[in-house]
Amino acid sequence: MLLLGAAIALFWANSPWRDAYASLSNTVIGPEALHLDLTIGTWAADGLLAIFFFVVGLELKTEFVTGSLRDIKQALVPMLAAVCGMVGPILVYVAVVAASGTGVYDGWAIPVATDIAFALAVLGLFGKGLPLAARTFLLTLAVVDDLLGITVIAIFFTDEISFLWLGASFALIAVFAVLVNKRITHWWILWPIALIAWTAMHEAGVHATIAGVLMGLSVPALTRGVEKRPLTEVLGGRFEFWSAGIVLPIFAFFAAGVNVIDSGGFGAMLTNPVAIAIYLALPFGKFLGIWGGTALLTSVFRLRLGKGLHLADIAAVSLVAGVGFTVSLLIASLSFAPDDPYSGYARVAVILGSVLASVLGAIALRLRARTRHAEAGEGDATADDVRLDGRPNIDEQGADDRA
Repeated sequence: MLLLGAAIALFWANSPWRDAYASLSNTVIGPEALHLDLTIGTWAADGLLAIFFFVVGLELKTEFVTGSLRDIKQALVPMLAAVCGMVGPILVYVAVVAASGTGVYDGWAIPVATDIAFALAVLGLFGKGLPLAARTFLLTLAVVDDLLGITVIAIFFTDEISFLWLGASFALIAVFAVLVNKRITHWWILWPIALIAWTAMHEAGVHATIAGVLMGLSVPALTRGVEKRPLTEVLGGRFEFWSAGIVLPIFAFFAAGVNVIDSGGFGAMLTNPVAIAIYLALPFGKFLGIWGGTALLTSVFRLRLGKGLHLADIAAVSLVAGVGFTVSLLIASLSFAPDDPYSGYARVAVILGSVLASVLGAIALRLRARTRHAEAGEGDATADDVRLDGRPNIDEQGADDRA
């Protein structure tokens, strides 16, 4: 759905009716008295996307309390790899821009993000045959990457902060947290509080989606009493369709609608230094950071990967982590003003780089899966080593011993 929204936007923005798309995106709605007279495109990025970030907050809370980030020893390598996976793309972006001599370093943060849903989808489709530890590694890495990306948005894309409004937003988020922890989840109570907290965060000068993340993190991830499912899971189930099926396609529709024709054509997009820096940094910067960082951690500091996982597997996974899409598109819209010519280059480059990472990652995953299958040969599967598709996977060390 996100890809469909982006494709429709690109087609419309470069069709004979492209003026109508620009007019729709730039239409201002909202009360001026509350400083909420925003364009529809801005409402999609700042307003609707808060729902997506609320779901991200729920997922983060689950992973910290009961998921892959609960055991710090198990999560340490992918957590540190996530940090390296942010440094790698930044280095590639800076190097390309420096080599070009353009000096446009404003987009350094664009390629640092990993889209959890897309990355796990590619791994699930093309990684059959890899151990379950590969999915755990990518999930942990992507979750930490999301957290770091949110931190980047909060710190580097805030010009002036009104601490009065910020305090008001935090107070309302605290009220929201108290209510959900007391299991008071009536929509007619929580929705007004959430909307006012979002408005206060917007007035404070901080990107308003941060309010969504904080409210998601405040939801309890453990069951109480007769509860069958934790509240994070319940609310996640309620909002998942709206987030993935409605919010993200609308956001992509307004974020990806770049007028390529009037900007010099697709060739100019491909050869623009900023665009090159982004669409190379997403797959190759992530590969450099994640695989290189993991190799350093395991060879020099003697940290261990998950059961049955090898550096060759990490190489394939690190390419998949280059799929940026949602957060990268958001950071691209924040890095350059809408009327900046580099804004269009950056957004098209995010889509191109994400597709490139998907294709290269899919190829690498299939090659690695075939190699593992050939190395394993015949043998009994262990109960603890299961493939991504749920079928038993042969332990490589056991195969070597039998050989």
